[in-house]
Amino acid sequence: MTAQPTIRVLVVDDEAPARRKILRLLRDEAGIEVVCEADSGEGAIEAVAKHHPDIVFLDVQMPGMDGFAVVQAISSSASVADRVPRIVFITAHDQYALRAFEVHALDYLLKPVGEERFRAAMRRIRAQHAQSGDAVTSRLRDMLEQLQREKSFPERLLIQENGRAFFLPVREIVWIESERNYLLLHCGKKTHTLRGTLDSIAETLDPKLFVRINRGNLVRLEAIRELLPWFHGEYKVVLHDNTELRWSRRYVTQRPELLKLP
Repeated sequence: MTAQPTIRVLVVDDEAPARRKILRLLRDEAGIEVVCEADSGEGAIEAVAKHHPDIVFLDVQMPGMDGFAVVQAISSSASVADRVPRIVFITAHDQYALRAFEVHALDYLLKPVGEERFRAAMRRIRAQHAQSGDAVTSRLRDMLEQLQREKSFPERLLIQENGRAFFLPVREIVWIESERNYLLLHCGKKTHTLRGTLDSIAETLDPKLFVRINRGNLVRLEAIRELLPWFHGEYKVVLHDNTELRWSRRYVTQRPELLKLP
């Protein structure tokens, strides 16, 4: 009986506990060699070019360069174009991207990653391991094009807290506060936690509804009660719930249309 070739794997996630979980699950899989780990999009691109993995477990939501930017880079790179790895996306958000993964037969895992779902993904990976690199590259590029076409501003966000998951309507968010790699979504008397960066959610939410006022805060426009001129072209932002925030000069200049008189 001919032995199955070893499958070379790269694990990419900016959170060490998430990487360790995938690595632990991989240890129980025969014929797997973990060639490298990476904790950023830039590190993932370097690892793909250096180690030429067959499979990449790739976190979608990472600070700076996210998983989609990694896919764009490696699928268009001349150095890896003839050996683009199969991608298994890992995401904490059940949003528009999941349909694109399914349409283009790309594997994905939802956080927190369950063992049963992981084993099912590995069975599909083994069954399709011999697939040509051209087919993999074509599906990845088709997915990126679909995401670009279909990207729209969501009306709800998936929140996972205390062992449960639920959809939070965007209209309930009053303001958002950045805290390291997490976001605090202030919704009246309730505050919810979402993994991500202010840069990423600022791109996700409709700019007609929200404004970035400084490096750490995003505010719903309807929640602003008044703007008080401050020093050096800045403003004090007073919300209807009496929260006071600072609108820095840098971010004032990015949305000048909001301060024009009708």
